[in-house]
Amino acid sequence: MSAEVEPGSAGRELTQVMAGCTVLVTADRRSSELAAALERRGAEVRHAPALGMIPHVDDSRLLDATRALLEDAPDVVVVTTGIGFRAWVEAADAHGLADDLVQVLAGARLVARGPKARGAIQAVGLTADWVAESETSAEVADLLLGEGVVGLRIAVQHHGAGADGLDVVLAEARAQVISLEVYRWGPAPDPEAVRVSVHAAADGEIDAVVFTSAPGAEAWLGAAEAEGVGAEVVARLASGAMVAAAVGPITAKPLERRGVRPLQPDRGRLGALVRTLIAHYEQAETYALCTTAGRLLIRSRVAVLDGRVLGLSPSGLEVLRTLAAAHGDVVSRDAVLEALPGESRDPHAAEVAIARLRESTGAPGLVRTVVKRGYRLELAG
Repeated sequence: MSAEVEPGSAGRELTQVMAGCTVLVTADRRSSELAAALERRGAEVRHAPALGMIPHVDDSRLLDATRALLEDAPDVVVVTTGIGFRAWVEAADAHGLADDLVQVLAGARLVARGPKARGAIQAVGLTADWVAESETSAEVADLLLGEGVVGLRIAVQHHGAGADGLDVVLAEARAQVISLEVYRWGPAPDPEAVRVSVHAAADGEIDAVVFTSAPGAEAWLGAAEAEGVGAEVVARLASGAMVAAAVGPITAKPLERRGVRPLQPDRGRLGALVRTLIAHYEQAETYALCTTAGRLLIRSRVAVLDGRVLGLSPSGLEVLRTLAAAHGDVVSRDAVLEALPGESRDPHAAEVAIARLRESTGAPGLVRTVVKRGYRLELAG
């Protein structure tokens, strides 16, 4: 696993702060790296990329555009994505042009649309002359138009969604624009996995969803809407019952348009995203229910007691959830029966359910019977 995702982890045991959490990863690229980082913290990771990535689109056109830049060097090069810039250099390298391309780029003004683009520029030994901290093409346009672009030869490397209007704005301002579309987003590699994932999210089987691109976030939310569960998914995300985590402000926009405020790291990096999600669950653990048997956290599908994932049946989990919601107050037998499947009103069914819960938790004193009233969790202190 990359050191960027889990820095400084060698030689030490990581706390399982995400034990029992089911996390959905909606990205295709670097998904295994992201999953590994989360699994090291105890999470169960599901993978349902909402979009695929088609690299080196129309390779002959990309090669022609690259050769044109080598013959007539650009004044300005706008790098919109790190992955796109790296793919461009790799495509040039496949045709023996990488060294020439880097040399031409060294003589141009390099404008990066965010820190990822800057990092890719640095990776080939160059330095970005200016970085758009908002990671938006609008900020790039404001800079260049403010300085004046008349007669300038400007190359723009596009991100996966294709041209976003920057070319048109620069051309209308009388710049000579060369467009380079290095990759684009394609359909989901496994549409059935996406369909299953949105229903699982709506049904409460997912604790957190991780988004690493705006098109991917829009595609996954759109899939939920197409399946008729968009309202349920958004409601769970907006309430915090299911956590949304986005790698940066651009990625967050499709969520924010639907009233969801996702977790976001300070830096738009995969490692920072993982650390932000881990910090969220560390804070949640701080507010866990303190029982005589240890801290109790209840996830979407499991409960964690004193760091142990409990082997509860779905009905046992619902009974424990009902008891936990009372925060140590007495829960009536009728309320316990309501948490069980079926419509039985036999008090003996409640007693059996409580007995099985005590056995499954391995902490017989955790649930106390209050004579003629019901049951309650034994809280510490």
